[in-house]
Amino acid sequence: QLVESGGDLVQPGRSLRLSCAASGRALEHYVMGWFRQASGKEREAFSCASAKDNSTDYIDSVKGRFTISRDNAKNTVYLQMNSLKPDDTAVYYCAADFRLSRLCGNSWHQAQTYEFWGQGIQVTVSS
Repeated sequence: QLVESGGDLVQPGRSLRLSCAASGRALEHYVMGWFRQASGKEREAFSCASAKDNSTDYIDSVKGRFTISRDNAKNTVYLQMNSLKPDDTAVYYCAADFRLSRLCGNSWHQAQTYEFWGQGIQVTVSS
């Protein structure tokens, strides 16, 4: 099971850190993805962290503002979100996939490639 935490209501321009913790599996071996779904929109992948190396991927709209990282000792993956905008308002999900390559690869944005999901957590950016 994956459990997200850290969601909140914040003002535009502020920061927030989401956590994704796991029980029963070591996340260091899993490719980790972050998705979000705004009201009335499709779920969108916006970040991925490979398990093999420290490589990460981001979509353009969050690049430079969001950072995905791991703390293997705590079996937790983090999403640091800075300079938040109202358009970042959504339910945020972490997802994990155990793949032989241990890399995000070209399919990291496809939800069906992830095996395990968190329940989602609300992030609201509003003044």
